[in-house]
Amino acid sequence: MSVFLQQLPALLGVVIGALGSYLAVVRSDSARFRRERDARWEERRLAVYSDYAQAVKRTVTLTYRVAAHLGNDPHPHPLAPQEAEPLLTEATAGRDPVGEALLMLGSAEVVERAREWVVAVMEMETFLRAGTRDPEAWQRLLERQRAARQAYYGAVREDLALPPGHPARWSVPVAGDQR
Repeated sequence: MSVFLQQLPALLGVVIGALGSYLAVVRSDSARFRRERDARWEERRLAVYSDYAQAVKRTVTLTYRVAAHLGNDPHPHPLAPQEAEPLLTEATAGRDPVGEALLMLGSAEVVERAREWVVAVMEMETFLRAGTRDPEAWQRLLERQRAARQAYYGAVREDLALPPGHPARWSVPVAGDQR
């Protein structure tokens, strides 16, 4: 029995070492799994945020074109309201599924900024459906939409811990501009 007692500390050391190694591996695997899961969800959120922005931007582009037809905007490709109506309907229908995905995966801040942006776009649509010809009022709507879009992108960047991006505002020379 004395040989067993002499070997007992070494045996306990092996058992404790094996248990410690096992716990370290389990903890490491668990941490790696969480990191990978978080990265997958972050990629999905980025895709949803991007898809939503593209869907809203489709509507914005169409409103620019209709506004040009009404004389409110200098867009180079005017589009008559009658021709735009089915395209606007399609754009809105395309926006709904990505809006639902945004509600499921987006942070509360991003969802709120998305709501503000789409409300501004809907006001642009309402302005144009009324056939309004008022370039100054249109310009105010554009500024509101641009600010809402910038706030949406800012919330997305913050949610995904991305660095600040471009404000997406650049001036385009208007015909006859001597700058």
